[in-house]
Amino acid sequence: MHRLTLLLSLLFFLSTATTFTRGHNITHILGKHPSFSTFNHYLTLTHLAGEINRRTTITICAVDNAAMSELLSKHPSIATIKNILSLHVLLDYFGTKKLHQIREGTALAATMFQATGSAPGSSGFVNITDVKGGKVGFGPEDNEGNLDVFYVKSLEEIPYNISVIQISKVLPSDVAAAPTPEPSAMNLTDIMSAHGCKVFADALIANPEASKTYQVINK
Repeated sequence: MHRLTLLLSLLFFLSTATTFTRGHNITHILGKHPSFSTFNHYLTLTHLAGEINRRTTITICAVDNAAMSELLSKHPSIATIKNILSLHVLLDYFGTKKLHQIREGTALAATMFQATGSAPGSSGFVNITDVKGGKVGFGPEDNEGNLDVFYVKSLEEIPYNISVIQISKVLPSDVAAAPTPEPSAMNLTDIMSAHGCKVFADALIANPEASKTYQVINK
């Protein structure tokens, strides 16, 4: 009887642990807030949503549809949009309480942009500062100390797992916003030559019409 009780207790503990460690879904979280539908859409389009869902201890600095419209009016490439939005994913947990109780009034947070290796120097870090009047300011580390983006409200918090907050506008970063070329065209014959199929590749090159069949795009 004692063993049965112990086994049942263990099963209950495991089922409870599974419940508490269940992953978050940023698409579902933002789906509750229609005014963030554009931000949500581009997290999915750039595949950042999947990366966010695989991580824990993370903060998403979301911007509303109006702020996204301003960004999209500049017609950035999808690759550039991904860099910009990845700067809005902090690799630490910042709930409302923590934002207003930052030790020494300022903190430096690494972002997913920094983690990609695409951000030179400290350009992938975000400065978070508790400024006068109870406001919390945000700015990229390479923004010369300018903090003109502010915390607006919390959208959802799962303590120490994920915090989704609204900030007033897109974080300005010349590095993240720099034009990023789309994937380039790739010639299959070049690949074939590099992998021991040079004879067949040369035959295709000798026949331009046939070689066009083997032009593929890297996506």
